[in-house]
Amino acid sequence: MSEQNTPVGINRENVTRWFEEHTEITGPLDFGLIAGGRSNMTFTVTDAADRKFVLRRPPMGPLLPSAHDVAREHRLMHALQDSDVPVPRLVGLCQDEAVNERDFYVMHYLDGVVVRDAEIGATIPVEIRTRMCHELINTLCTLHRVDIDEVGLGNLAKRTGYIERQIKRWSGQWEQSKTRELPVIDRVADYLRANIPTDAPTTIAHGDYRLSNCMMDPAGPVAGVLDWELCTLGDPMADLAGLLGYWHDPENVEEEKGDAEITAAPGWLSQQEMAGLYADQMGVSLEQVDYYRGWASWRLACISEGVYARYLNGQQGEQDEELDLDEYKQGVESRAERAAAILGV
Repeated sequence: MSEQNTPVGINRENVTRWFEEHTEITGPLDFGLIAGGRSNMTFTVTDAADRKFVLRRPPMGPLLPSAHDVAREHRLMHALQDSDVPVPRLVGLCQDEAVNERDFYVMHYLDGVVVRDAEIGATIPVEIRTRMCHELINTLCTLHRVDIDEVGLGNLAKRTGYIERQIKRWSGQWEQSKTRELPVIDRVADYLRANIPTDAPTTIAHGDYRLSNCMMDPAGPVAGVLDWELCTLGDPMADLAGLLGYWHDPENVEEEKGDAEITAAPGWLSQQEMAGLYADQMGVSLEQVDYYRGWASWRLACISEGVYARYLNGQQGEQDEELDLDEYKQGVESRAERAAAILGV
């Protein structure tokens, strides 16, 4: 790759020098933007020996407070390196903004498949789809069983008030990034505040656990859990609800595209089956799962508005994939309305 083709978001000279000074990786290095990232920017890095790595950094331009914290992602994966949770091997973290404008971290490239659209999903054999469902739930349960103190994450966040903090955070993010008024967002937020479940256990909560945020082994297992930006200490049921929020049962043809569209095909389990697998393994009740599903859909609407605003402002770099902004804008509204329907408000 020639210097003039270095993707936006990478200072080739500075980043190469950082690699040579802080790692065993030496130049020349080739960089390529991985399309599809909706939050932090993700790049491939290939060295002279044709070894591949992945670099993650925040988007360009103004950022919302506390968002796009790649140092946090690095801390989470570093803490889990020796656990049973599959995470990529890390190379290093740079917090000197003089190097590349923003913090970034580097990890080893994982071989596998990210099932992020229906076209990729169609290449997965039916029997492997079913195994992937079981493996996704097994991995989520493994994460929720991690002893937070043993892995050094006991001080990552407060151990109580997770949903309350989440409502406050995403209401604030909505106010700062919204491009128009959507009264349903406030209506749902009011209901969520008034009906917060009590006595929820505290575990590591990934915050965005779903099929397209996992690198899958073609045989079915989870090769690595990715995108830890939203991870904190919180309520494990919120992770399950977030996963279900991206899941699609075949009869719900009005649902959005993406993960949801993938799982409508034969071989993928239903939302109820996925939730049942989790409940059986963790020995928990699903009595309040609809509250969490409503919260997850509302939160996703708030997050999606931020993504929409960043794309409007050109902060995500030159993505190879084409994003239909009108469709994405409508998706924000659809998710908010879905949250209201789930909660009956």
